[in-house]
Amino acid sequence: MSLPALAQAGPLPPINLWPGPAPDEPPGFQLEPETDKTTAKDKPVAGKPLIRLGNVTTPQLTIYPAPAEKRNGSGPGASVIVCPGGGHSILAYDLEGSEVCEWLNGLGITGILLKYRVPRRDPDKPWKHAVQDAQRAIALTRARASEWKLDPDRIGVIGFSAGGQTAALAALFGDQKTYAPVDASDQASSRPDFAMLIYPAYLANKEETALNPEVSVPQNAPPIFLIHAMNDGVTPMSSLLLCAELKRKRVPAELHLFPTGGHGYGLRPTAEPITRWPALGETWLRGLGVLKP
Repeated sequence: MSLPALAQAGPLPPINLWPGPAPDEPPGFQLEPETDKTTAKDKPVAGKPLIRLGNVTTPQLTIYPAPAEKRNGSGPGASVIVCPGGGHSILAYDLEGSEVCEWLNGLGITGILLKYRVPRRDPDKPWKHAVQDAQRAIALTRARASEWKLDPDRIGVIGFSAGGQTAALAALFGDQKTYAPVDASDQASSRPDFAMLIYPAYLANKEETALNPEVSVPQNAPPIFLIHAMNDGVTPMSSLLLCAELKRKRVPAELHLFPTGGHGYGLRPTAEPITRWPALGETWLRGLGVLKP
């Protein structure tokens, strides 16, 4: 991808995440062609429909370059890998994907939309292939930071619901890659510099008493921002337990809990106060120094 291409307005053409087939696919695994699985029975969010992308076998990145007039500072810019949710069955591709990239652009941040593999392949580790794709996305972005005019030390990740689990594990696993390196890009660090987890799912056990075994917080974990509603059917204990462990390990963290709001609202504003979370996120990013004057 040429440097002039990154200066254009709007998203760039998608690029394949892996140089060949994605790793660790089960033998004989096949899906129908990639498709929008939205039906007339699916409820809208904030009065608008959403794209429910399914059958993803070729993970891709779509780069939304920060507009020139919005870029932070005069040097390479910040970027965020965006992980939509969807229960590891589909991807809420606009609600928790492209719309998030557009919000990031408004802050002067390059949004990088990750189309990771769904549905889940491994019943015992439903997060496995999604996290592989997220780690590869972070490493690839860092490896190409100079080419893409990005700051290799300001690469974050944001995830929603199952994408929040994906982003959380990518942040906590850091440079412990969950796949065998495939090219020189995998020599780059896969640890994000910060993470934003919006109503993250599947971090706590069924009893809601402890984090799942794979959710292990290292002392060098990046700063993490969390949003959750107390009445979320996808338990807020995921965020509460993770934040407590981050505190114990002295990892910078910020958790906002709202009494109501439910689940799956993305950035679309409604009467629910929780949908004002993007302003809180912007303040947090400024405090980290991700947004520069």
